[in-house]
Amino acid sequence: MIKNFNSCILALILCWSCFCPDAEAQDIQAVAKLEQTAIRIGDQTKLRLSVFQRVKQTVGFPAIADTLNSKIQVISSSKQDTIPDENDPEKITVTKSYVITSFDAGSYTLPAFVFTAKEGALKTNELILLVQSVKVDTTKAIYDIKQPLAVSYTFTDWIKDNWQWVLFPLLGIILIAGLVWYLMKRRGKKPVIQVNKPSLPAHTIALAQLTELRNKKLWQQEQVKEYYSELSDVLREYLEKRYQIKTHEKTTDEIFEGLSKVAITAENKNILHGLLMTADLVKFAKGKPLPVENERSIEDAVIFVSNTAERKTERPENTKENAENTKGGDGAERI
Repeated sequence: MIKNFNSCILALILCWSCFCPDAEAQDIQAVAKLEQTAIRIGDQTKLRLSVFQRVKQTVGFPAIADTLNSKIQVISSSKQDTIPDENDPEKITVTKSYVITSFDAGSYTLPAFVFTAKEGALKTNELILLVQSVKVDTTKAIYDIKQPLAVSYTFTDWIKDNWQWVLFPLLGIILIAGLVWYLMKRRGKKPVIQVNKPSLPAHTIALAQLTELRNKKLWQQEQVKEYYSELSDVLREYLEKRYQIKTHEKTTDEIFEGLSKVAITAENKNILHGLLMTADLVKFAKGKPLPVENERSIEDAVIFVSNTAERKTERPENTKENAENTKGGDGAERI
C-alpha cells in the first residue's frame, strides 16, 4: 500500500511540472490590431501591437524594419506605452504603434508578429489590409493640371525679404549726414572771446560795503550786535584782499600778528585795533556803545580803508627822483 501511495505522489509532481509553464504562458497574450482595415492609396493607418503580461515578466517586441512587405511601408513608430490593469495591479498592457501606408491597390495579409518571452514565443493574429484605388469617372472629360495660383508680391513683402539691404545703407546715410552737419556747424561757429573784466580794488569794494551798512541803520534799530558783526566782516575781508593774510576765524590778536610785517602806520593800526576790539566787546561781551561811538566806528572804518588804500601812480623810467618819492607808506605809498 505504501508503494501505491508513493506512486500517486510521483504522478502528481509530474503533472504539476508539466502544466505549470502552460499556466504561466496563459498569463501572456499578444494582440495585433489595425486602426483602419481599409484605406485609399497613399493614406495612412496605425498598426498597434499589444501584449498583456504580468509586471515582473519580460517580453520582447518583434523587430520591424521600414517595410512590412513589398507593398506596405512603415513611416514611423512610437515608444512603448505601459498601462496598468485596473482590476489586477500585478498585470500591465504594453503597446507600441506603427504608422503604415501603401501606394499599390490590393488586399494584403499581414502575417502574425512574434513576441519573445522567457516562457516561449508568442504570436499575434494575422491581419488583412485593403488598399483601395481612387475611382475615376471615365464619362467626364479629362482636364489639364491646374497651374499654380498667382500670388501678389507687394513692396512690403520685398522689404521683409530684403530688410538688411535697406537698413544698413540707411544707417550709413544718417551717420554721414550727421557728420557733415556737425562739421559745418563747427566751422561756422565763431570762437567766443572771453573778456576778463578788471576786478575792483579792495578799498573800492570795502567803501561800497561800508556805505551800504550805514544806509541800513542797524544800530538805530537796536540791532547793535548785527551792526558790529557786519562792520567787522567788511574790515576782515578788506584786510584779506589788501594784504593777503588770513582773517576769517581769526582772533584780533592773530590778525595783528599777521599784520606785523605789513607796512601800516601806527595811527592806522590804532584805528583798526579800536574798531575790532569794540566789535569783539559787542559780539562776545554784550557791550553797549553809545550812539556817538556807533557813528564814529563806521567813520573810523572809512578813514582806515581810505588811508590804507592801494594807489597806483605812474613811474617815469630812469627817474631817480620819482622812485624816491614813492618809497614808504602802507603798501604802494605812505599814507
